[in-house]
Amino acid sequence: MNENLREQLLLLPEYFQGHLALTLIALTLGIAISIPLGIWATQSPALKRPLLITVSIIQTVPSIAILALVVALLGGQIGLLPAIVALVLYCMLPIVRNTVTGLETIAPDVLEAARGIGMSPRQILTRVRLPLALPVIIAGIRTAAVWTVGLATLSTLVGATSFGNYIFTGLQTRNLVAVTVGSVAAAVMAVALDSIIGGIQWLTENRSQEASSQQFKRARLAVLFGIVAGFSLAAYSLLPKPSADFVIGGKPFTEQYILAGLLAAELQNAGFSVDQRLGLGTDILYEATANGSVDAYVEYSGTIWSNRMRETENPGKEVVLEAAANFLEENDGMVSIGPLGFQNLYTLAMRRDRAEELGIETIDDLLPVARTLIAAGDLEFFGRLEWISLRDTYNIDFAEKLTFSPTLMYAAIDERQVDLIAGYTTDGRIAAYDLKTIEDSRNAILPYDSMLLSSATAAQNPEFMSTLSALVNKISDNAMREANRLVDVDGRSVSDAVAYLQSIIRP
Repeated sequence: MNENLREQLLLLPEYFQGHLALTLIALTLGIAISIPLGIWATQSPALKRPLLITVSIIQTVPSIAILALVVALLGGQIGLLPAIVALVLYCMLPIVRNTVTGLETIAPDVLEAARGIGMSPRQILTRVRLPLALPVIIAGIRTAAVWTVGLATLSTLVGATSFGNYIFTGLQTRNLVAVTVGSVAAAVMAVALDSIIGGIQWLTENRSQEASSQQFKRARLAVLFGIVAGFSLAAYSLLPKPSADFVIGGKPFTEQYILAGLLAAELQNAGFSVDQRLGLGTDILYEATANGSVDAYVEYSGTIWSNRMRETENPGKEVVLEAAANFLEENDGMVSIGPLGFQNLYTLAMRRDRAEELGIETIDDLLPVARTLIAAGDLEFFGRLEWISLRDTYNIDFAEKLTFSPTLMYAAIDERQVDLIAGYTTDGRIAAYDLKTIEDSRNAILPYDSMLLSSATAAQNPEFMSTLSALVNKISDNAMREANRLVDVDGRSVSDAVAYLQSIIRP
């Protein structure tokens, strides 16, 4: 068996249990909330329209935005809770709508007959309307289940374990085996869950059959087995497990995966147990470290200077680094253990042949042709103050500004789909794709020294601090660039890149 595939399959039980628990908890809560709301809406005309509009609006909000909002409302908490809240909100629409539809499409003569034999409104609801509407309601639950399985992959972005761990890590590190395993696993789970709920729907539609018929009994047994097995596995994943001594966080790109792996490996070598929460957004990771949900991660001085301090000037790397360290300690209670030694600057880059064709050496050279060019950045760049500083300093803009994941961004410029990108100075793909970096002669782009940050709680552990302090100023720009190249260009594993950095730190 391929070593890469074997490595991914070893992770499958953990990711499967996490994804299943997220899906079943969210779906169960969604059913418990949505069916009563649907019943209430059919009995209160004043409520019906506002309710359906509200759940429809929730459905139109991008799922990533919902996750970010939920994390913010929960005070920066990451993990299972924000993921479940977001998934519950997303699964409500089909269940509420089908409950309303099922209850309102029952033949009037059936209801009239029920009233004629003296049934109360409650009896009509529980003994007539709900049983007759049940197949339609379950059809809505089937739709919600498939949606929930798919959307649960995004829970990785807020630190909850799911098949998204495969997909996001694989996309950023160009590991198609990981992406394939995660995608296939999610699809299989969606089909299996849909089949089980479809079996429940068949039983409700055919409950008038002889309960003793072999077909009915087999179907009932299969459905019961599926339900018990699913909830048992989900419950097992929620059983208390020994908590890790420390949690290491990372953002969704290769360098951060490598650095998180390095921090985890160093702490494990010191005898600590470690969990990793990878693929978190900048603000989510910062808040999680501030509130102690994450114990350590690597940030960049320019990010704190611009995103947190809202500074727009560029006084130089030493001033920015010191000010950023002071700010996070004074305002958010975190501790700056120290710089790792390298900078990862944003840099505009073009294909070398295209830059030579246009005579581009500096950003000033771009000004006459910028509005004819297509630019690409990562998912954050064009919303960050760095871009605003660059735009305003040079009075520059482009014909189009596209956003990509870093992996796809480099592929786009290599395939001539864009003219230039906002790349990273420690990215090995700049050399691999023969890109020319464009000089920032007006010093508009902020310095980005790597900073090793710790939560206040973790910083109270002397051995933790001693272990990570040993990394301060030990990684050069070239060393980080080579580690990134091993993964992004050579297709090596993150663990190989971690081993390389460890050999640099302790030759």
